[in-house]
Amino acid sequence: MAEPLSLGFDTSAAHCAAALLQGDRVLAQAQEDMARGQAERLMPLLQDLLAQAGVGWRDLSVIGCGTGPGNFTGIRIAVAAARGLSLSLGIPAVGVGRAEAAAHGLARPCRVLLPARDGEVLWQDFGPGLDSRPRQGAVHDLPPGPPVHRHPLLPLAEAIARIALDRRAAPGLPRPAPIYLRPADAAPARDRGPVMLP
Repeated sequence: MAEPLSLGFDTSAAHCAAALLQGDRVLAQAQEDMARGQAERLMPLLQDLLAQAGVGWRDLSVIGCGTGPGNFTGIRIAVAAARGLSLSLGIPAVGVGRAEAAAHGLARPCRVLLPARDGEVLWQDFGPGLDSRPRQGAVHDLPPGPPVHRHPLLPLAEAIARIALDRRAAPGLPRPAPIYLRPADAAPARDRGPVMLP
């Protein structure tokens, strides 16, 4: 029996990244830097990866997607794509936070630091007894903690695909959901909508 195929992707920052794994082996991966256009680029990029590996959508065993924190719209693009693919293909979708993906394979305990907006960093602690929630702040304001790592061992999408593969059979697996640290910059309209006639 062939090893399971895992497709991981992320659009939570200024990129569109994806990786396709069969077991521990990377079959194809790509990362395209872009400030905008992830919604239009993600599905063609995924299709290109599948074609490079000579497999189809129905061959996939699990989908992994980045859930942030990061760009509000970018996170929603990846989560919506993962949920839609999961539903249409009948396979599990696993949401993976950016810091969790960056910490994949690192010795624990550890603290992961990733660049964030406005010169701040996204940080998260991993290990027994540590409060493992992602947070954002200035580097000089971070509390004492475990050893700091600024450079992930694996490309983001590959780490997401590996984590998804490990978790695909977990009971009660939750649907991927966005991780937001701040409210959206856009606010709903304050004007009352039009009256709908029967």
